[in-house]
Amino acid sequence: MTITVKRKKTRFYPNPKRVIAKFYMPIKEDRAKIIVINILRLSEEEVSRMLDRVLGDFSKRHRNISKIFENSFNSLKNILGNINNNKKPLSLKKKLLIGSYFTTEYSIESTAFFNPSIVEAPDQSNLEEGQKRIIVSFRATGEKHISSIVFRQGIIDKDNSLKFQPEGRLVDVPEIIKRHVYKKKNFLKKLSEMHIQKDVVNIVMDKLGKTFLYGELKRSIEETLEQVKVTPSKMKVIESLMWLARSHYEVKFSLDTAISERVLFPVSYAEVNGIEDARFVKFTDDNGKVTYYATYTAYDGFTILPKLMKTSDFYHFKVMPIHGEYAQNKGMSLFPRKINGKYAMIARSDGINNYIMFSDNINFWGSIEKIQEPLQSWELIKIGNSGSPLETEKGWLLITHGVGPMRSYSLGALLLDKNDPTNVIGRLAEPLLIPNEEEREGYVPNVVYSCGSIIHNNELIIAYGMSDYASGFAGIPLDELFEKLTNH
Repeated sequence: MTITVKRKKTRFYPNPKRVIAKFYMPIKEDRAKIIVINILRLSEEEVSRMLDRVLGDFSKRHRNISKIFENSFNSLKNILGNINNNKKPLSLKKKLLIGSYFTTEYSIESTAFFNPSIVEAPDQSNLEEGQKRIIVSFRATGEKHISSIVFRQGIIDKDNSLKFQPEGRLVDVPEIIKRHVYKKKNFLKKLSEMHIQKDVVNIVMDKLGKTFLYGELKRSIEETLEQVKVTPSKMKVIESLMWLARSHYEVKFSLDTAISERVLFPVSYAEVNGIEDARFVKFTDDNGKVTYYATYTAYDGFTILPKLMKTSDFYHFKVMPIHGEYAQNKGMSLFPRKINGKYAMIARSDGINNYIMFSDNINFWGSIEKIQEPLQSWELIKIGNSGSPLETEKGWLLITHGVGPMRSYSLGALLLDKNDPTNVIGRLAEPLLIPNEEEREGYVPNVVYSCGSIIHNNELIIAYGMSDYASGFAGIPLDELFEKLTNH
């Protein structure tokens, strides 16, 4: 029996009109100073006329563009120095005009809109019988292939049809909140995992207490630079210290933003080249408290860092690295609840096989057990998960992906024992979903890839990316899927 796969009509494609405004400084410091000096020479009348023109061009494209210009101006303070020699305070208009020269638009979705995950939304009020409100996250990619996370909200009806809210008119980045408290013991452990163990680490860390703030670490580093002779290797270690510290942060969106207007654009240096393939899961703790977690890969252009994001409302997000000897590769996904009193995570620490990890602490993962190796012809290169496991009466349903000939990506499925998910009780011999003729063309051809699925009205609904370009959805009857899984 062939499993029925019904592709939904809903499709999401890249949209170059979706833009954010961000600080822009690709030029040398001396050139930046010259630009500022030339603006300072303008009369207030000229400044007012030029600023009015810029505001007229961009105020309808961004929420509070004048605040964005002001933030860009404030980002220049370290290089401005004593340019304004007469110390005369600058007018607000002059500050805003200067800021506009160091601001640029970035089209976050111009290149690709792919690799979605799907979860039940926090708000399930005012729905008809058989409906469920959902939030879908996407990996949006723009110029230079920089990836960010964006969202869409919709409803699955009683017939399992999808209907999404229209996109908001504007796109916003959140306010960055820097108040993370670091534990020295955990910080040093992560440095050890990263194989950073130079003597300069001890010099810096000895100045700090058992817990410390980002500013305290920064001051300790500044003092250390004054005390020791800085070699290239020591400077590299210090840069790694700051790199790790900056990978912790919090962000908060304005309450007047629709969810489709919120974009999680790279904030820390660890992710400056992208936030990749977030796998969101609705996690229910033993006390019934619900938290939404997402595991994702931060990429700085050279190395990757697995990270964990948490939110309860999709307005306020906390971000932190995932620690542990085996938390060192892409494609980690969290189970939606604890199992036998422990957090559980699917991982691919060696880049080839699927593993499961258990931990008492959601940020630290030190043990691992292999549960699946490449076996079938369509997955012989490597396998991985395609989102968090879904709890069913039959067991944990895990959607997987496999890479086969011509590096074609297909989706598969595993069934894991409900009480002991290290025990695989079902596995598909044939792919569940392969790219069809419409889906195989894109930035990376011959790929279907998912970061999450949901079950509704006895149907598995998979959100999936098409060849690293666009996104779609497929529905699969659970009864048919379980029949295949339990027979293999």
